[in-house]
Amino acid sequence: MAPLKIENITQYVEENIGVFHQKRIDALNRLKLKTVLKKKNPYLFKAKYVLTAEQIIKGLSDAFISSNEETIFGDWLEGLAIFINYKTYGGWKSGITGIDLEFDKDNTRYIVSIKSGPNWGNSGQVAKMKSDFITAIRTLRTSNSGIIITAVNGCCYGVDRHPDKGTYFKYCGQKFWQFISGEATLFTDIIEPLGHKAKEKNDAFIESYAKMVNKFTKEFTNDFCDDSGLIDWTKLVEFNSGTP
Repeated sequence: MAPLKIENITQYVEENIGVFHQKRIDALNRLKLKTVLKKKNPYLFKAKYVLTAEQIIKGLSDAFISSNEETIFGDWLEGLAIFINYKTYGGWKSGITGIDLEFDKDNTRYIVSIKSGPNWGNSGQVAKMKSDFITAIRTLRTSNSGIIITAVNGCCYGVDRHPDKGTYFKYCGQKFWQFISGEATLFTDIIEPLGHKAKEKNDAFIESYAKMVNKFTKEFTNDFCDDSGLIDWTKLVEFNSGTP
């Protein structure tokens, strides 16, 4: 194991955090109003006494942005985790389906599936991960029958007080970052570097967000408001749920 230098993490973040922010903006630019309108419940907006096009647009957009950012940043943190593990244990991005990271420690090959937080999937998705672990273990043992392999579901934040899941281990938050780096304080050490140019990058995002809200509000008003300016709920529901 090699000692981890915070300067390495800082440099990695400075060189790569722009990718996360740009993907946020790119996702906004690709967003289509009628695509998100099809995916949301129009009855909920009526039940909440929503009266303006902008309220609907912001409700739709903010829900999409929150979900999308979680995915984008989760992918970005996966890259950071692999980088840190490479620096400390010589780990590598796995080429096996469903496995994100492989590394050797204490005569054991660890295969790791990295997720954002502890509540990342439903029972079907967890079953798929278990199946991927079984397949990966079988694949690795084909080339080295004597290898000791441990499967781990690593979560970048949160807590799981029962990490032993029988066929694999689940390490969350501090336990995960310590597991891949050997550093007990890494989960807090990485906070400061992650803020690199955050305000500057977020200002660009806010500008793109404002443009999108204005554009979608205009489009919604043209398509789903009557001549008096009121929302035409019948027309909106017919668009969302009517038979093609």
